[in-house]
Amino acid sequence: MARNVYSTDSYAREVAATVVDVDDVDRRVLLDTTVFYPGGGGQPHDTGALWVGDDAIQVDRVTSDRGNVWHWIAGDLPAVGTPVRAQLDWDRRYTLMRTHTAMHAMCGVVWERYQSPVTGGNMKEGEGRLDFELPDWDSAHKFPMEEELNRQLAKALEVTVSFLPRDEADADPSLIRTKVSLLPKGLTEVRVIDIVGLDRQADGGTHVHRTDEVGRVEITKVESKGRAFRRIRFELLD
Repeated sequence: MARNVYSTDSYAREVAATVVDVDDVDRRVLLDTTVFYPGGGGQPHDTGALWVGDDAIQVDRVTSDRGNVWHWIAGDLPAVGTPVRAQLDWDRRYTLMRTHTAMHAMCGVVWERYQSPVTGGNMKEGEGRLDFELPDWDSAHKFPMEEELNRQLAKALEVTVSFLPRDEADADPSLIRTKVSLLPKGLTEVRVIDIVGLDRQADGGTHVHRTDEVGRVEITKVESKGRAFRRIRFELLD
């Protein structure tokens, strides 16, 4: 299994690695270590390049297979044993990190007021959406929610990463902020993201170190998706 640097250090932009497997049909390679996040939990996969000496090979897609991260490339496939430098498109990754942390912060704000779990969500660079059951929602709640979200972000709350054995995580239902648990059955260790004092939940994605890195957020739209269901859309302003 590859060493996945992104799970412990989301600020690592590149890493020296070695090609350990090649799929000629799908035009993808497996590295012994990587900084590329393969996507999941609503966060898109990373993009970037594999450098072989002075030549860059574009990484268009990244996927995970039983913990191994495959890099789908546009260019000549390096052979097994080739040393490479795996380098992220950092501007894109950092924007995704800020967006993802904003989503967790919104979860915390909504949970504090409504104790409502997430029923769906998605994001791209600088924009996100989260779905909730909000039977007591009123359109007048939009601006106070936006103000509270930005107040929490401006507090520069620390964002920490920890790991729990699966049995400990299963014994703490507060770690699951989705209506249905999305943890794979075979998972033995659960990664936990804690926006200290605001939101703590199981999550595999990448985040900033402090909430003030997110900047200000605007709730652009709240849509009705059926009785008691609301879809909250937001975007980063900075």
